Amino acid sequence: MIDNISWLAIYPEIVLLVMACVIALVDLAIHSPRRTGTYVLTLLTLGVVALLEGMYASRGNTFYGFGNMIVSDAMGNWLKCFAAIALMVTLIYGRPYAGDRDMLRGGELFTLSMFSLLGIFIMIGGNNFLVLYLGLELLTLSSYALVALRRDDATATEAAMKYFVLGAMASGFLLYGMSMVYGATGSLDIGEVFKAVNAGQIRHQVLVFGLVFIVAGLAFKLGAVPFHMWVPDVYEGAPTVVTLLVAGAPKLAAFAIVMRLLVDALLPLAIDWQQMLAVLAIGSLLVGNLAAIAQTNLKRMLAYSTISQMGFVLLGLMSGVINGTVDAATAQAAYSASMFYVVTYVLTTLAAFGVIMLLARSGFESDTIADMAGLNQRSPLYAGILAICMFSMAGVPPLVGFYSKLAVLQALVASGETLHIALAVFAVVMSLIGAFYYLRVVKVMYFDAPVQTAVVSAPLDVRMVLTLNGALLFVLGILPGGLMALCSDAILRSLAS
Repeated sequence: MIDNISWLAIYPEIVLLVMACVIALVDLAIHSPRRTGTYVLTLLTLGVVALLEGMYASRGNTFYGFGNMIVSDAMGNWLKCFAAIALMVTLIYGRPYAGDRDMLRGGELFTLSMFSLLGIFIMIGGNNFLVLYLGLELLTLSSYALVALRRDDATATEAAMKYFVLGAMASGFLLYGMSMVYGATGSLDIGEVFKAVNAGQIRHQVLVFGLVFIVAGLAFKLGAVPFHMWVPDVYEGAPTVVTLLVAGAPKLAAFAIVMRLLVDALLPLAIDWQQMLAVLAIGSLLVGNLAAIAQTNLKRMLAYSTISQMGFVLLGLMSGVINGTVDAATAQAAYSASMFYVVTYVLTTLAAFGVIMLLARSGFESDTIADMAGLNQRSPLYAGILAICMFSMAGVPPLVGFYSKLAVLQALVASGETLHIALAVFAVVMSLIGAFYYLRVVKVMYFDAPVQTAVVSAPLDVRMVLTLNGALLFVLGILPGGLMALCSDAILRSLAS
């Protein structure tokens, strides 16, 4: 059951786990107020892990370990690589912010972040219901602790409590759904569940009952309506660096677990879960865009923006199967569009929150839309980067957000289904409505008089990474072919295995 291939399949995870423990011990001997040693070791580890995953992914091999409980395939390896890079960028942006708020008294920010990344890796590479659930719990438990990292801040503590209570409920939904599917199929292995469901000898009602609970649990993790209540409160209440830890890399894991559970294991039930995803997508686009218009807090506005963006991801995921018939080309186009959307959304989110953290200073969060007034006069560079983020999220060409939305809409329309085409039209209308609140931020930055006169300054590493981050949103919008081809190839290899 455990052979050399098994160890090879989880080699990056072993490196991550060992280094997380080593860094936690080394941190005990570090007394620097900025935790420089812990920070450098963490970035080096994440760089090595991202490199390992990138090498695995570029080879395109698929292999299973630990009795098929773990899978290492191109889709999973690329998602892990992107997640490690996203965490690196988050920590680079967040270290000055955390240092100013006395959040670096210990190295918990770095070690908990690495354990949350380990949870993400396990979720992405899980090929067994139990492994997927363990990865999910490792990620969420680390996230609860991170949200409550500022113990003396009542808002952060309240956000952590809400996140914990609602998260525990969602985990219960997911676990109950998994147990129902296990009871019906007699297996926790994704491949075996697929064979059992595909054979069609199991009572359909039992499977659908379990499927409803699984989709509800997944919707919570994606922040989709009506399981979105935690998103605005956690985004607003958590320290901004932790908000980015919750809003960035975990979205890649959420996409992966949806692919593993719904596509790899329960594809024969696609007609059932497609209807649920359609309802979730409609609700997310409607509530996310309309509620965001009323927000004055930028972090809360971005939370509702996230909800609406996840609606697009769900539309891509539901368009891969037509009338219960699986066509390889259609499925590849739909799922690769969703993967492209998630990856580019994480990239955009990193830059947006990076600017918010950059503008914050000790005792001042700079997290309302009014705080952005006249930013162009204080710093044209950072105003330009935030404007690119807003335009990209709104879907304005030629930025990458436009191409990601276009890819999802093309997948919907290409299916030829009347319902899918109607959903595409609805998504376009919602995007036009959503453009209002994104453009409002741009208007405040460029046309309102500045209320702050403080000079915007940033460490060299933050300035360089943030500039590169913003430039990528523009470059990938003009030349999206490379990343799209990568996503398409990864999805094809994943479906073929």
